[in-house]
Amino acid sequence: MTLTFPNRSRSFDESRDAVRFSGYDGMFEVRFLIEANALRTASQAARSEDECLRAFDMARDAILDAATHAYGNGGKDRHTLTARDIRR
Repeated sequence: MTLTFPNRSRSFDESRDAVRFSGYDGMFEVRFLIEANALRTASQAARSEDECLRAFDMARDAILDAATHAYGNGGKDRHTLTARDIRR
């Protein structure tokens, strides 16, 4: 099966300082976190929840590519993406 992202929903996890989103491999859900640091620019010390979600939306294609790559490297059902995972 191939990893797909039919659901565009995402949410901010304040306790993990990350954005959560999901993909699917057939009927199996694969959960992802992308650290807020990966959504910041070098000049930003922090981003609010809304800013993180907007940054996620703006970089969605790159994030989903990174998620697909991470999943392909070891088909676990949970992955955390960092700034190193996102190519900009």
